[in-house]
Amino acid sequence: MTSTLIAVLLALLPLSAPPPASRPEITLTAQETSIVLTEEALRIHRSGLLIDGHNDLLWKIRSKADSSFDKMDISQPQKTLQTDIPRLRRGGVGAQFWAAYVPPSEEHTGRAAQIALEEFDLLDRMMARYPETFELATSADDIERIHRTGKIASLLGVEGGHTIEKSLDTLALFYQRGARYLGLTHSASTDWADSCTDKPRHGGLAPFGEQVIREMNRLGMLVDISHTSHDCMRDVLRVSRAPVIDSHAGAFAVAAHPRNVPDDVLRMLKANGGIVMVTFFPGYIHPEGAKAMMDFFEQERIIKSQGLSPDEAARAWRAWKEAHPIPAGTVQTVVDHIDHIVGLIGIDYVGLGSDYDGVGIMPVQLEDVSGFPCITQELHNRGYTAEDIHKIMGKNFLRVMREAERIARELQKQ
Repeated sequence: MTSTLIAVLLALLPLSAPPPASRPEITLTAQETSIVLTEEALRIHRSGLLIDGHNDLLWKIRSKADSSFDKMDISQPQKTLQTDIPRLRRGGVGAQFWAAYVPPSEEHTGRAAQIALEEFDLLDRMMARYPETFELATSADDIERIHRTGKIASLLGVEGGHTIEKSLDTLALFYQRGARYLGLTHSASTDWADSCTDKPRHGGLAPFGEQVIREMNRLGMLVDISHTSHDCMRDVLRVSRAPVIDSHAGAFAVAAHPRNVPDDVLRMLKANGGIVMVTFFPGYIHPEGAKAMMDFFEQERIIKSQGLSPDEAARAWRAWKEAHPIPAGTVQTVVDHIDHIVGLIGIDYVGLGSDYDGVGIMPVQLEDVSGFPCITQELHNRGYTAEDIHKIMGKNFLRVMREAERIARELQKQ
């Protein structure tokens, strides 16, 4: 299997294959120069609170190491991962949303909720195994308190609304177990919400989907519109009383992939008080990468329809991918999306949502979680103030979470 094929498959969902052992030579343009960290940028980075909106380490540990931290001890460098404790520390990560991912194919098997709960248990075991590093956070105050102790505040997000199996009771159970956001879809539309990478079934959000949003508002669970169709995003923002997040996406105007947020939705998000947490995956945020990824699902459908053997299908994938390479991009690729969002709706509505260990290729100098200071440096290079950078790093998300908590308290009194 070629490295480019691995990259595309991992972009679809967090698979277990390791990243390529070697990376081809990449020539940077004059506009995409290598980032050189300065003492001033490092000071800004260290004095802020970095909150990352999306990391798929739990699925990697489940699928690559049988959910065993003995088999994959993240206190030690892990070459087949993009995340481990030494690199989290070097990256200055203060709080992390760990995603409980469940393949969309599990929607109607009766196993989706159970798989999610098993990943909740895995996070509990991770915190028990490394108590000096991780502590569970379920509120904005928790994040700040845990950060002051020098630990990484660990939050739980659920990736894919199919995991609740059309049950508001299951949604409430997830909240009780610590989940603080739910992504409404993944790569496939659910029985109540449309995905951006599947045929629309509801024209956005179905009536039961509206019930889910209202219950999430009441509980204080953040609504995550990552992976939803643009019409679904609009419906969510029409229904939700609490601020909405997109835990890992970019700006559609910069890279025209349906995973990204169009300008009209960005304006709605500002009115809602929400936030877009910009992802690092080049297949979504690099303009040419987005073009290559646009055809992914269509090509998957075509190959599956041809009745090919596994070897023949693999050869077909290789041929297609060789003709549609995904450029890695650079730190500047990421910050271009931040610039667009800030320019359109302001500094208060953008954050970071890397998607580490959910994809197999990342931009140059952002290959793993140790690269976060490069984002701070590039923002500093572009003239962002320390206060602006701290908002992007985490203050904006804290504002969103606190407002969702306040609205939940109001709704629970009614």
